[in-house]
Amino acid sequence: MSCNSNWLMRRRDAGLALLALPLAAWAKEAPGALTAAAPNLRPWGSGEFRRFGFLVYEATLWAGDTAPVKPPLALGLTYKRNIDGKAIADASVDQMRRFDATDAQLARWGDQMQAIFPNVKPGDQIVGLQLPDRARFFFNDQPVGDIAGAEFAQTFFAIWLDPRTSEPKLRDALLKRPA
Repeated sequence: MSCNSNWLMRRRDAGLALLALPLAAWAKEAPGALTAAAPNLRPWGSGEFRRFGFLVYEATLWAGDTAPVKPPLALGLTYKRNIDGKAIADASVDQMRRFDATDAQLARWGDQMQAIFPNVKPGDQIVGLQLPDRARFFFNDQPVGDIAGAEFAQTFFAIWLDPRTSEPKLRDALLKRPA
């Protein structure tokens, strides 16, 4: 390689590294709409959800300084695959069954989630904000809807944060206190 080729490769590598910096920072910062809705949340932990070895989404938890499982808190899922919004709602209902919700509640909540959750493609993000009396959802930093009721909000976020979750390693990663 010539000296000129080495210089071009170093310049390309430096440029790629600079491009990656905003992405790394974004992964830790809450989206703008979430920051406006809940300004005191800080990043806690993050982890990956895989199914049959395939990466489905990366998850990030934002919470208060001392209590990562009490509202307000937010969970962001950055999708790595194409998934139909109805499939997201159905999977959520299936997971919520483990937390003592009635069939009538699950049916109502499933319909409400189907009305809110969009189809996603790689790079899309859905953020759920748990408030004391409801859950508010954002898609790619835009509000898409609320589902009222403390019981819904607690049960929905239990999918990831309750000790009875089906994904204890992801729960541990989300609840890992930042340094």
